[in-house]
Amino acid sequence: MQSRRVFLKNGAFAFVSLGFAPSFMARTAVAASGRSKQLIAIFQRGAVDGLSVVVPFGESDYYKARPSIAIPRPNTGENAALDLDGFFGFNPRLQPLKPLWDSRQLAIVHACGSPDSTRSHFDAQDYMESATPGVKSTADGWLNRYLQNQHAEHATPFRAVALTSQLPRMLQGTAPALAVSQLAQFGIRAGGASEAVGASFEAEYAATADSVLNGTGREAFSAIKMLKTADPSKYEPANGADYPRSPFGQSLRQIAQLTKANVGLEVAFTDVGGWDTHVNQGAGQGQLGTRLDDFSRSIAALVTDLGDRMDDTVVLTMSEFGRAVNENGNRGTDHGHGNAMMVIGGGVRGGHVYGTWPGLSVEKRYDGRDLAVTTDFRDVFGEIVTKHLGLRDARQVFPGFQISEARFPGLFA
Repeated sequence: MQSRRVFLKNGAFAFVSLGFAPSFMARTAVAASGRSKQLIAIFQRGAVDGLSVVVPFGESDYYKARPSIAIPRPNTGENAALDLDGFFGFNPRLQPLKPLWDSRQLAIVHACGSPDSTRSHFDAQDYMESATPGVKSTADGWLNRYLQNQHAEHATPFRAVALTSQLPRMLQGTAPALAVSQLAQFGIRAGGASEAVGASFEAEYAATADSVLNGTGREAFSAIKMLKTADPSKYEPANGADYPRSPFGQSLRQIAQLTKANVGLEVAFTDVGGWDTHVNQGAGQGQLGTRLDDFSRSIAALVTDLGDRMDDTVVLTMSEFGRAVNENGNRGTDHGHGNAMMVIGGGVRGGHVYGTWPGLSVEKRYDGRDLAVTTDFRDVFGEIVTKHLGLRDARQVFPGFQISEARFPGLFA
């Protein structure tokens, strides 16, 4: 029998493996009953070029500014934009998402972003995840503040999960949240002795007189047991969904697993990098196009896999800022300002590009170089939190910002 000191050492390792910390533990391990609203947040880290993702092909200044990397107008070849509404079009590598637009399940908010002027990736990501632009001292993320303020009677350890190696800024805070990079590896890992160590470890925690440690231990093992019941290794996507083998595709596959396992998932998060295209960005083909192909096929597979569960789910895409309007001397784009977000499912009033389009002529650009921001990203977050997730009072989620339905883009009826 190992000593208590060894158990505690193993315990610390276990919680690192699990992504648990005592302050992030749920109050109960009772599995959620029924289906509730869900949000899946996707962060495109590196500042995706929204102007070549949702292309303003109806504006001649777009083509003047980008002689070698502009996406051609619709119906001008295989790498041309996919017409959405006669003015905007999808990058051709977003073809897998076009049926969602056509069926009005996908909406776009363009010229969206932060009121802060930073072009620093680190700062802009921090501001978007904390939802306090210009304030670096904010202790928690906006999604964690949502969790703090939205009562969940049957919360489980899987109420909020990031399919990432570390808990993202967006989910950091006092509300329970997990970071799990691989569901199949979620548990106690001690080599060939994993099962024996796990059983003894659980018994040791159950016997401890420390009520805080005992609660933490019980909840950790409840989470493990819940996931074992779901059996991730035997998961088969539904409806013919075919996820790319990329890390991003597999992270969305695991989010679908958790969703359909009925373990109480309410907020899910994942991210995908590779969007900082300063050199050789390309158009329909090339660096950006390759990333968009994986991005769109992964999201399309998720929507297909979830099926009618998408009625209760919203998928939100975001990036810290956009790219400059003009291409640079390396056939790429530099850090910019305004950008495009996508919102899919969950009663979204899709088939529409929301937000006020500011135009791309030099005099209408931000600082004479970037797409101007006409929709604050917090108005998008605020509408999702209140209209989709049902939070009655979002003031605590967005400190220092006045939440006003009049400024919402209008994504939900």
